[in-house]
Amino acid sequence: RRKNVAPRRIVNTQAQAKASSPVAGGYAAALVDACKSAGALEAVHDDLETVAGYLAANEGTAAFLANPVVGEEKKKEILQKLAGEASFHAFTTNFMQLLVDKKRMNQLSAIIEEFETLFCEATDTQVATVTSAVKLENEQQFMIAKKLQEMTGAKNIKLKPEVDESLLGGFVVQYGKDGSGFIDMSVKGQVRQLSNVFVQ
Repeated sequence: RRKNVAPRRIVNTQAQAKASSPVAGGYAAALVDACKSAGALEAVHDDLETVAGYLAANEGTAAFLANPVVGEEKKKEILQKLAGEASFHAFTTNFMQLLVDKKRMNQLSAIIEEFETLFCEATDTQVATVTSAVKLENEQQFMIAKKLQEMTGAKNIKLKPEVDESLLGGFVVQYGKDGSGFIDMSVKGQVRQLSNVFVQ
């Protein structure tokens, strides 16, 4: 299902983020191990991206699911409906039901973040944030991903597109562990470089 250099939009996840608690890290690691054994890692990863996007767009639902006062059956009804509409893998559905049973739905976002980190490690995926003055076309994202793959040697490249009009034009790419890699192809960056030259 994945092409080596096809960019993917990530919603509300930070691939390099650490788990906010040992609980989140433990659940995410257990899920990754189970998915590997069953050959379901890609499918569950896609599902969790959908969950993250849904929660980001529906803050009321996210708060509802995390509310300890709300009954478990009501939470499961919402999750079952989402799973059915998005055609989730059985592993994803069962995992979220488990979180409800264990009263860990308040950890869902942290678990998804940690799962993302572990997934990238397991699949040799390099994550890069591409910030541009205007929204980039798919072809432009593909070319950036291809260039990053050549530079890093990573098997897969995943782009997180962001828009910052203050760049005036062009784009900035941040990649590598803790975002240590940096490529500035923005008009703002070029103006800064020119300014430095004339200052000297």
